[in-house]
Amino acid sequence: MKEQIIVLGGGIIGLSCALELQRRGYQAVLLETKSCGGQASGAAAGMLAPYSENVEGPDAFFQLCLESLQLYPEWQRTVRGISGQSFEYKESGSLYVAYHDADLLALEGRLLWQREYGSSGSIVEGAALHRMEPMLTGEARAALYTPEESHIYAPHYVRALEEACRRLGVHIYEELEHLEIVEWKSEAVVRAADGRFFEGDQLLVCSGAWAQQLADTFHMNIPVYPIRGQICAYEVDAQPVSHMVFCNQGYLVGKANGTLVCGASEDVAGYDTAVTEKGITRLQNWNKQLLPFLEDQTPFHSWAGLRPATQDGYPLIGPVPETSRVVLAVGHYRNGILLSPVTALLAADYIANKQHAAFNQTFSPSRFS
Repeated sequence: MKEQIIVLGGGIIGLSCALELQRRGYQAVLLETKSCGGQASGAAAGMLAPYSENVEGPDAFFQLCLESLQLYPEWQRTVRGISGQSFEYKESGSLYVAYHDADLLALEGRLLWQREYGSSGSIVEGAALHRMEPMLTGEARAALYTPEESHIYAPHYVRALEEACRRLGVHIYEELEHLEIVEWKSEAVVRAADGRFFEGDQLLVCSGAWAQQLADTFHMNIPVYPIRGQICAYEVDAQPVSHMVFCNQGYLVGKANGTLVCGASEDVAGYDTAVTEKGITRLQNWNKQLLPFLEDQTPFHSWAGLRPATQDGYPLIGPVPETSRVVLAVGHYRNGILLSPVTALLAADYIANKQHAAFNQTFSPSRFS
């Protein structure tokens, strides 16, 4: 009989982990209080950009993000093949724009260490930059071009992941309202609000910004907090940018469905996912400086999602201190889409008690206990 693994949470991380567990011969049982992909996952801009979003240096988190980026070509083919569904995955490359000489010096420093970690990037200046992106402001001094970075259309990707899980035999239960962990040391037993019990051999927690609510259950500190990220999108006739475009205020990325996505404005608002005028105005104030044609444009759509941020900015991936039967995979903050393949592999390895790279100890959940 297959070993049964209960997966708490039906976001991008929970679905990816359930799929990988099922592929390895386990029986995954995924439990979701609402609907799959309904929180941060479906609201994400879908950028796969570890070089652009990790600017400080090649720490363990950057290495984890880079490993996941390198997994993506094969991973997305697997998801497409199993699900029978397509979704946008574009190896567009990125441009990180600098306005001043001091900013350019910082980009040159980043390029030096990024080349040691697989980037074939370069600094693009002046006319060459505007040939790459003609709609950029003339105030743009230069940009760090990173060909390796990609983006994905998150809503369709999440939908394909869910379908892949179902086709492979993952048992998915949604709209459970509330889940209570009844037993977790000798076995995994979870009770839903309607009185149903779900039993398994091990428990994998992928409940995102809600993971901190399990701190008392597991007798440990789980410092994961919701950060509201607000995003807006413009409807465009001809795609004005062909690369992902970053600056120190945020990003703009063009999607194949004819939209230009701008993000992200962040604030602390508890579990409130309401879109605010202040948050969207903040995006409009800087994006028109980067792409002047947006001065006369109004977003046709805006939305918000809760990003699970941790106290030190790193995810929690690994077993809880008191038992190896419970594994956490939470706290991915802005990088849940990017980190979905590598988290699925890591979590499945922990479930199987396999060895892993030493730097992954950095993400041990016990580091806060």
